[in-house]
Amino acid sequence: MSTPSSRFPLAGAIAVVTGASSGLGRRMATELALHGAVVTAVARRRERLEQVADELRRRSADSGYAVCDVSDTDGFVALLREVEDEHGRIDVLVNDAGIGEPEGEGLAPYRKVMETNFFAPVAGTLAVLPGMRARHHGAVVNVSSDSGRAPTPGEAAYSASKAALSAFTEALSFEVERDGVHLHVLYPGWVPTEMTQPERDARRLPPKLVRRTDDQIAELLIRGLGGPRLELDATRIARLAPVGRALFPRTYRRGLRAAMPE
Repeated sequence: MSTPSSRFPLAGAIAVVTGASSGLGRRMATELALHGAVVTAVARRRERLEQVADELRRRSADSGYAVCDVSDTDGFVALLREVEDEHGRIDVLVNDAGIGEPEGEGLAPYRKVMETNFFAPVAGTLAVLPGMRARHHGAVVNVSSDSGRAPTPGEAAYSASKAALSAFTEALSFEVERDGVHLHVLYPGWVPTEMTQPERDARRLPPKLVRRTDDQIAELLIRGLGGPRLELDATRIARLAPVGRALFPRTYRRGLRAAMPE
């Protein structure tokens, strides 16, 4: 498979990828390393991270890993400081760590998903931006979801967390782009991962038009990194959902209700 080219200089770049122990995060981390970036893979599971680190080092010898639960935002920010101290800078931050719709009742499950899906990438972004702005160089990619643009039934907390992340990234991008820093929101479509495992039943799979592989998303990351587009869309057709919701709200809601499991 040919590797895509990047607008962003990746040879020797210092990159941090969260949620890198498996799935999409792991694949994006290895793709960055393949292009010469020195990658620190971040996740909670040490055993898996050690395997990822071996794979990264085969592509980029100085790459490594760090165990961290990013929902502990103080710990996450401290880790980013350590990477900056060790390597002198962070050029690329990919915030991919996330959790799905939480179980439980009341406010606690909502707090849990917001801590991981929203406050963690916000804390990481704010931590690396001062250095990037001072150097007039850097890129942050926050992985969102089409559910944030067009919420779906049964995903109230998840959809809200991703909508907040997208809005944060877009609003902040206006402030930092004049300093040569690129903020991106990545919309991967539906990718088969551990988090989407319950949906592997073919009867519950989304339409083929919105399904993508982790290889495709990794290529999208490399192509879009440092480019002019805020939104990196794996499935541009998903943009039609918010349009349909705005123009034909009653029809849109009827369609979603019809698709809900009984």
